[in-house]
Amino acid sequence: MITAAALYQAIDVTWPPAALHDTGPWLVREGRGGGSRVSAATLRDYDTNSPSPAEEDIHLAENGMRGIGQTPLFMVRDGEGALDQALARRGYSISKPVTLYAIPTAALAIEKPPPVTCFTVWEPLQIMCDIWAVGGIDAARIAVMDRVTTAKTGLFGRINNKPAAAGFIAMDGPIAMLHALEVLPEHRRQGLARHMMRAAAFWAQDQGAEFVSVLVTDDNTGANDLYRGLGMSPVAAYHYRERTETAE
Repeated sequence: MITAAALYQAIDVTWPPAALHDTGPWLVREGRGGGSRVSAATLRDYDTNSPSPAEEDIHLAENGMRGIGQTPLFMVRDGEGALDQALARRGYSISKPVTLYAIPTAALAIEKPPPVTCFTVWEPLQIMCDIWAVGGIDAARIAVMDRVTTAKTGLFGRINNKPAAAGFIAMDGPIAMLHALEVLPEHRRQGLARHMMRAAAFWAQDQGAEFVSVLVTDDNTGANDLYRGLGMSPVAAYHYRERTETAE
């Protein structure tokens, strides 16, 4: 059985920040432009019974993030209600709710994509970077992929004899976590995303992965429908708390 704690850990391993700073009870991530996942602070110890953090502890995290040139941003995971309420009292608003899905690898690696449809390749081809760029996955996010030190690969998808999709998958212990799956708009709704997920599962199976996982924002209806349609189950969730710096 896969746990929420294991998935939260897998995020940091398979989509790592440029640096992690121990700041009191917090882990402050230094993102260097790589997006919210690598730029948010979390409580170091994931404990669903954690008490509300003291005001001075929240100040400590805020100052730590400002000190590395980042706007304060907190990731709040399942069960961290006390933290969520403390940040709400300080004027932080919820943004970008995310669901983490998982499925046993063997349940997804059941049908190989058609020939010459999906390829695993590392380092990324320029065409993959071009596809990612259409979805806002820029050089700073590709740098996140470069930082991964575990087994990893890029996924390149073609349909109608044209380059059409790119993705990234990496390992953390028994978990293979997929990130940055992008299908060009003109090639969507033709089954390519499903083929990419199957290709990811066969690669994960070769690495000995017991589970394949993916994370997606709740407002991405198409992606959520895709993962549920593949039989993936929601296992964990998180959201961010952020505010404008003028709120203080």
